[in-house]
Amino acid sequence: MKNVKTHISEYLSYCQSQKRLDKKTLKAYRTDLGQMECQLPTDDILSVTPTILELYIADLHKKYAPRTVRRKIASIKAFFRFLEQKERIDRSPFHKMEIKFREPVILPKTISLRTIETFLSTIYHQYKNAQTEYQRKNALRDAAVIETLFATGIRISELCSLRPKDVDLQDNCILIYGKGSKERKLQIGNEDVTCILQKYKNSFLTEMQACNHFFANQNQTPLSDQSVRRMINRYTSLASIELHITPHMFRHTFATSLLEADVDIRYIQKMLGHSSIHVTEIYTHVAMAKQRDILRTKHPRKDLRIEG
Repeated sequence: MKNVKTHISEYLSYCQSQKRLDKKTLKAYRTDLGQMECQLPTDDILSVTPTILELYIADLHKKYAPRTVRRKIASIKAFFRFLEQKERIDRSPFHKMEIKFREPVILPKTISLRTIETFLSTIYHQYKNAQTEYQRKNALRDAAVIETLFATGIRISELCSLRPKDVDLQDNCILIYGKGSKERKLQIGNEDVTCILQKYKNSFLTEMQACNHFFANQNQTPLSDQSVRRMINRYTSLASIELHITPHMFRHTFATSLLEADVDIRYIQKMLGHSSIHVTEIYTHVAMAKQRDILRTKHPRKDLRIEG
């Protein structure tokens, strides 16, 4: 009889070779299932009962935020579903288990358009006034990165994974490989963005070809997400912006701005690469918050002086 650890190892191998999950998802599965395996009171997979899992889930709620607990439960559910499909067990212990808990709505943090304007102006100022060719090339690449983040709402992991062939500046479109190896194509709708990407490509063509990544460093290595975060922090400081800006906030701002411009949420869903409309609907909360602010500060009723 194989123990729980062996079953987990087989499942992770299946996820990697058959489901072709990305490294981050596999790492999360490995962590979640490893934690469960350490906490189970039995090493026999057939002895894992709904009661055992309910106690384990209750313990998770004491240690982690609701969103993290939800992810860990999803990992464990998928594992037992795999065992059931492969007939390692007769039935998943999650069968007929009801797991419900309220998850607080955490609104996406966005960047004001004025702040983005200031941020981009700072990068272009560095590009225009660079003292060396090395500094000038770096600033050019940084401008191309931020323009792409804001123009497409692309995830940072997707941006750093772009290959030269994925960016077609003739047709002004980018082919993006998202979560679960899902592809989506996005148009670049602004000529200024296309222009800066073309300048970047002309300048970094050798580096791009050497590492087979569209966004590259001058030492011919792919640009990493940590490099982008450090770059954003640098320009935030140079621009004297007090807000802590992350790459994902450009994605949030992209989605919220389109929603406030009355773009249909299903178009936004496709552009963001969300598999479910429910994920995209979080931006409606942000739009409502903006609506309340507009009506509170702009509606003419506030200027009426009513005498009774």
